[in-house]
Amino acid sequence: MTTGEIVNGRSDTPDAAGTKASAFKVTAGRAWGMTGLVIFLYVVNYADKAVLGIIAKPLKEDLGLTSSQIGLVGSLFFVTFTIGGFLAGPLNKYLTLRWALLALGLIWSVVMLPLVVSASLGLLIVCRMLLGLAEGPSSALMHAATYSWHPPAKRGLPGAFLAGSASVAKIALAPVLTYITVEYGWKMALIALSVLGGVWVLSWLSGWKEGPYTAKVVKGGDAASASTEPSVPWTKIFLNRTFASCALLIIVVYALTTVVLTWLPSYFQDGLGYSQLQAGSMFAFPSIVGLFLMIVSGSVTDRLAGKGTSSRVVRIIVPCVGVLICGAVLVFLPYIGTPALAVAAVSIGYGFGAIVFPLINAAISELCPPQQTAGTMGVFLALMAIGGLVAPYATGVIVDNAATPAEGYATAFQVIGVLGVIAAVLVLALANPDRDRKLIRSEA
Repeated sequence: MTTGEIVNGRSDTPDAAGTKASAFKVTAGRAWGMTGLVIFLYVVNYADKAVLGIIAKPLKEDLGLTSSQIGLVGSLFFVTFTIGGFLAGPLNKYLTLRWALLALGLIWSVVMLPLVVSASLGLLIVCRMLLGLAEGPSSALMHAATYSWHPPAKRGLPGAFLAGSASVAKIALAPVLTYITVEYGWKMALIALSVLGGVWVLSWLSGWKEGPYTAKVVKGGDAASASTEPSVPWTKIFLNRTFASCALLIIVVYALTTVVLTWLPSYFQDGLGYSQLQAGSMFAFPSIVGLFLMIVSGSVTDRLAGKGTSSRVVRIIVPCVGVLICGAVLVFLPYIGTPALAVAAVSIGYGFGAIVFPLINAAISELCPPQQTAGTMGVFLALMAIGGLVAPYATGVIVDNAATPAEGYATAFQVIGVLGVIAAVLVLALANPDRDRKLIRSEA
């Protein structure tokens, strides 16, 4: 439901005292306007993640680092990112989404600035780990904020735009940050991101409000759940076959994402022979493919869901087919000798894998009552980050020990492709959101 008037997530009905609660209208324009503010935040979020890949080469040269050390920095980011993900539920419990996301956005804007004053490997690790801790809970809270304006059957498309923010960051901002890095140095790129974060803070304070579908609404000064559904035991949510198998799949796909974020410009430059400016600009190619496929798959699956197609088809089978295509392409990457074809293969593989994020996230959000969305998504996305704990460092080690950089990067992508195929087959065999939602809520 995206039009009409809603009170506390329901129709405009009197409260217990016989008076109507404070109502606000939920129109398509307002819902997408609020979603746009969250998307802006996600763009900033992913720009902060992606900047390490953009500045990796000049940073290595300035600080005298190896590929393994840069990979270690990338992986350590995801250690605290994973820990932070488990904080989403508590933050949502004690703070509104408005103030929790504001606090996290402010931290992102300043936490990397100490490197501008005094750069070292130790300080780089500390700053990136603090950034990871602040970004950890943000993804779940941003999903909860977006879902608060859209009912479950219509979350595929907004989820696609949200996940597509990573692509927007790489399409729109990566070339700009690359240009700034080449012309003015990597420190100026960090300053530019800090300024962008400040612009988001002003936009957020002036416009955002929590929606009715997963929100805590204020009535008479007290916070009340937007849903009358009883809460269910957390173990019932986390231990069912859909949650567990989908977590495994998204770990693998996120491993691919973190390798792209950390290493893709270096692969294009050192492995395929492109210039730094060309490599930074081509960083956007996989994201263009991914953004297109996420929007198309999100739109089509939402329409199918609206016509009664099961969640297993639209939220499980479709993304798994995407991962199978992704895996098949990446498996053959080491055998591609033409640089342009290698760029195309990585772009196509990444693009088909990326459709997992909006569709699987929407499936997981369907498993739980609305008031448990942030906590459920927090744990799911924290598990997702496990892929980032291993993949960037492992890629650095593979590259350092390979005969050539090109061979090392291609081998790393090939391994991820094989793991993706295995995980997709397991999800196809085990996951069924409709079945598991009924099982979970039948024991509430």
